[in-house]
Amino acid sequence: MKVIIDKNSGFCFGVVYAIQMAESILDEEGVLYCLGDIVHNNKEVDRLNERGLKIINHEDLKELKDCKVLIRAHGEPPSTYALSLKNNIQLLDASCPVVLKLQHQIKEGYEQLKEIDGQVIIFGKEGHAEVTGLVGQTNSEAIIVTTIEDLEKVDFSKSIYIYSQTTKSPKAYFDITKEIERRVKLSSNPDIKYIVNDTLCRQVSGREPQLKQFSNDNDVIIFVSGKKSSNGKMLYKSCEKENPNSYFISDVDELNSEWFFDAKTVGICGATSTPRWLMENIQKAIEKIA
Repeated sequence: MKVIIDKNSGFCFGVVYAIQMAESILDEEGVLYCLGDIVHNNKEVDRLNERGLKIINHEDLKELKDCKVLIRAHGEPPSTYALSLKNNIQLLDASCPVVLKLQHQIKEGYEQLKEIDGQVIIFGKEGHAEVTGLVGQTNSEAIIVTTIEDLEKVDFSKSIYIYSQTTKSPKAYFDITKEIERRVKLSSNPDIKYIVNDTLCRQVSGREPQLKQFSNDNDVIIFVSGKKSSNGKMLYKSCEKENPNSYFISDVDELNSEWFFDAKTVGICGATSTPRWLMENIQKAIEKIA
């Protein structure tokens, strides 16, 4: 049985940048606060915790003063920066450049729409760190849409600018924007502006067609990801659609030897938050099973 790791899987550049920044500070100082999980992978978080990384939440941040805090790749709303300035906290900003660009776009769009009583829609998961940062650019007035049912929150007699969380599925974003377009056309207001902004991260969306091919090339697919990862869930569904012998795991102990019965090739792949070392550990474990 041949066990292969997908060469395109693993950390995206935004995650690599955040982890490298954290490791650099930990090497020098031995301790660093991080606002939220540095990456949506519990095994990588555990590894960095052992090195001195302390994960905090926004309530914890209110109590801190005169220290360093890392902002992870997902970005943060303006309120986080204001609080840190007030408490003399030095922020080490590892926000992904793609997310920062999107925050700027949304802020500009929000200012334009205020002049015409319009609405900002963000297609994403409510409560996700990136989405929280995006909503913060609109004074918390943006409408978060996750499903078609959520469109009940939208006033289709007003202008709409829509943006997507960077890690969402291109097909899902296309479907929701087409449904909005259909409802906008039913409105009797000829002055409505409806603008769809292309804000998906190409490093994530580009992996979907690659993983589809990878899934077809192997008898069994082991998809490795943290359970909190949005792009992990999205990419796994793409694998499963192409190959029903696809299994989602977060660590070695979740492997089942029965999955590999009669398999000639096993493909291991993962999310943009999946460390290479974890996929290599799983590769060794499967080879032992074989």
